[in-house]
Order: sequence, then C-alpha cells, then structure tokens
Amino acid sequence: MRAFVVTKYKEPLQEADVPEPTVGEHDVLVRMEAAGLNPLDEKIRIGEFKQILPYELPLVLGNDVAGTVIGVGTAVRDFKPGDEVYGRPDQDRIGTFAERIAVAEGDLALKPASISMNEAGSLPLVALTAWQALVERGKVRPGQKVLIHAGAGGVGSIAIQLAAHLGAHVATTASASNADFVRALGADTVIDYRTQDFEQLLTGYDLVLDSLGGETLEKSLRVLKPGGKAIGIAGPPEPTFAREAGLNPLLRLAVAALSRKIRMQAKKLGVTYEFLLMRASGDQLRQITTLVDQGVVRPVVGKVVGFDQTPQALQSLSQGGIRGKAVIGSG
Repeated sequence: MRAFVVTKYKEPLQEADVPEPTVGEHDVLVRMEAAGLNPLDEKIRIGEFKQILPYELPLVLGNDVAGTVIGVGTAVRDFKPGDEVYGRPDQDRIGTFAERIAVAEGDLALKPASISMNEAGSLPLVALTAWQALVERGKVRPGQKVLIHAGAGGVGSIAIQLAAHLGAHVATTASASNADFVRALGADTVIDYRTQDFEQLLTGYDLVLDSLGGETLEKSLRVLKPGGKAIGIAGPPEPTFAREAGLNPLLRLAVAALSRKIRMQAKKLGVTYEFLLMRASGDQLRQITTLVDQGVVRPVVGKVVGFDQTPQALQSLSQGGIRGKAVIGSG
C-alpha cells in the first residue's frame, strides 16, 4: 500500500510501500479519498512535538481522513461497507497519508451529506479543535467576547463560524485582503495584523483562541478581562496537559519549565492559560455534522492537491497564503 512517511525528523516525507492496516474488532477500514494538511503534521515532521507525541519512526503521517468504508471489524455496529465517513484518528493511530487506514469506530462519523469529500477531509482536526476550545473548554455563551487569531486559516475559519453561532461577539486578526472574507464567516471586528496592534484596540475579552504562540500569546493575555481564558494550540504545553497526557515525571518538569513564564504572566493579570491538543471524537463530529448540514458551519478549502504532491504540499504550508485548508484529494 502506498503511503507517505516520516523516516527522519526534519527530512521531507518519503513515499513508501507499507503493510495493509490491521483491522481490529472495533475498527473501520477506510479507503482514503481526501485528507487535510495541518500545521500539526508539519510540527510532527520536523520533530517539534516529539516529546509530547513520541512516535516511533518510520511514521505514516496524516491527521484527517474522509473516505469510503471498505471493511469493518466483527464488533462494529454503526458503519458498513459503502458508508462515506470522516474523522480524525486517535493520536496514537494517525496515518491518513495512505491509500487505506483502519480507524476506531468511536473516532468516525458519517460524512455530512451536504458537502464534498474534499470538504469533509478538511474538517475533522480543525473542527474538533474549535469545538473543544469554544464549547468544551471555553463554554462560550451569548454576549461574550471572543478573539480568534489567524481567522482566515484552517482553525480560525471554523472557529469564527462556531463562535458566532454560539452568540459571541467575535474579533479576529487577518490580513487586509482577507477582511471581507472573515466578516462573511461571522467576525464582528477585524484587526489587520500587518498595520494594527490588536492589544491596543481590544479589551475586556472573555476568551482568546491562539494558534500563533510567542509574543501574540503574551499580548493576548492582556486583552482578557479578569477571569478570562487564553487557549493556545501552538503551545507551550502546561502542567495540566502533561499530567492528563500521562507524561513521565521528567517530561512533566520540562513542560512546566517551558510554560512557567506565560503562566506567571497570566496569574499576575488574573487570567488563565491552557494548552489544547485536540483529541479524536466521533460523538463531537456528529454534532459538527449537524451544524454543517444546517448551513451553520461551512468548510473552507483553499487548495486541493493530488496524492503524489503530498510532501511538497505539506512543506508549502509554512508559506501561508491559503484560506482555510489545503487538502489531498481529487479535483
């Protein structure tokens, strides 16, 4: 079976012939028809997350899948061959840059009927990230103020729509050329990150979803009202995450040191910082499917490349310039 693998950190993806997936009794065998390209894939490839995601190499990369069921385990009841599905495999079982993948039944959902396979392939990781940040962790309520950084990107474009649906006043950072685009998604306030300083323009926010880290995260703490929360998906990881992830004591100490500065800054300001590494959830995807088919949330696919172009497409993510997601797919 053809697949694209990480053979050595920081090296380009390599095409390889890998064994067919092993299908357990609770697994669903999916023929891959579309797979989203994510910054997380690139972070894994370059080894940035190797301490908190200690994969063995060679590793078939890929965190999003949409495709057709071609086989099921003996205990599977909710899916059958021929079903069109989408999902994000559990982090211990990624590998969607391949012709086929076995995914745990609980990590999959039926594909939204109203969208294409390529659009479905763009959604799982970013939609689950937005859901877990805004609904599960942030508990966003009508009338609250939410800042979403990089609103034209993969997570941002979905998070804006979800936050607006939840009744929040939504601010976002984007380039001037993307201002009308993010407003159409539901943003109320748009900050041109090239010419404006969001810290000088925003105040009293309940929640920030930060995908950039560094100085942007530090400044984000200062636009929160007392008791507000910043959720970071670019890091740094913090002790609660390390404990829940089951990291060993030495790694927990290292993680605590990495995030000590930002946690101390948050404490002084009377706000909190949390790191989010999204998890697989078929149940949450089913709720997202409902929103998609109701027209509340729409996928944003800015680029589609063929399977053969996977390594180049992944490396080009760092250049930016894509609205929403880049997808390995057809058409």
